[in-house]
Amino acid sequence: MATTQARGGRPLNILLVRVSSLGDVLHNMPMVADIARHFPDAHIDWVVEEGFVSLVRMNARVRKVIPFALRRWRKSLGKAETRAEIKDFFRTLRQQEYDYVFDTQGLLKTGIIMGAARVAKGGRKVGLANGSEGSGYEGISRIFHHLSVPTDPRTHAVARGRIVAGAALGYAVDTPADFGLPAVPDDTPRPEWMPASYAVFFHGTARDAKKWAPENWIALGRELAPMPVLLPWGSPKEKAEAEHLAASLPNARVLPKLSMADAITVARRADLVVGVDTGLVHIAAAFVRPTVEIYADSPRWKTEGNWSPRIINLGDQGTPPAVADVLAAARSLLG
Repeated sequence: MATTQARGGRPLNILLVRVSSLGDVLHNMPMVADIARHFPDAHIDWVVEEGFVSLVRMNARVRKVIPFALRRWRKSLGKAETRAEIKDFFRTLRQQEYDYVFDTQGLLKTGIIMGAARVAKGGRKVGLANGSEGSGYEGISRIFHHLSVPTDPRTHAVARGRIVAGAALGYAVDTPADFGLPAVPDDTPRPEWMPASYAVFFHGTARDAKKWAPENWIALGRELAPMPVLLPWGSPKEKAEAEHLAASLPNARVLPKLSMADAITVARRADLVVGVDTGLVHIAAAFVRPTVEIYADSPRWKTEGNWSPRIINLGDQGTPPAVADVLAAARSLLG
């Protein structure tokens, strides 16, 4: 059983290493609430890809966010300024001694970060003993561990990190997931393109097989009319797809290119979110917005929102839901 304090009576210093992707970073957040619940004085830091820093900073229980920029660095490793940034990253990483370092991604790159982090006397580096079905887990990451925690290959993405931390810190994971994300204050100004009430369709994703057919989105949008439908996009291809949908939906609006912070705002203020298995849909679910998650070519057990009745999960790998089922779910959430 872990103690509530480190040697000398000081609060525990804990580092989380979960660098990407958007959905995976989000699904790691309930670890923070669990640790803070059992160790209220703990200092919790987090290493994350620079593009997701704004999301992690929304969690008030995280003391320090350490940006990691491998996606950008690998494009310019020959430049002196890039090598200087990498050196600065490792210098920042090693400023603090940690009592526990958790790598819940299980990749060589996250293992290297864990390996470079400093631990206090008696400190432990803890990670996954195995991957889940279909994950990109790299077994070599275990060489950096003091403790490797096994999980069932079909453990939900949110539960995996929670189980790892609970096993190392000596507590049971027995509460609903708490993402630690703040509500939007009522007086927060809205961007000029954001209606007072709207649905958002997160239709885009990098893998075509995970998408829902355009005619389905059009049929759903028409049934929800006159409710405004916002169509975000993240690439030129997704923008073209959004424009195609909007051409058939008089109540739809293609949004401008959004920053990560603005995309999160769209999700957390929506009256209804409908989307495929992608990070921004999971963000809406984490904020407990009325959300319909559509699964077409990914296993539902892995990421479905299962912590609130305001989240409805439909379809599964190889069996996308029908328009009628999504519409019924949307109407039930809209009340």
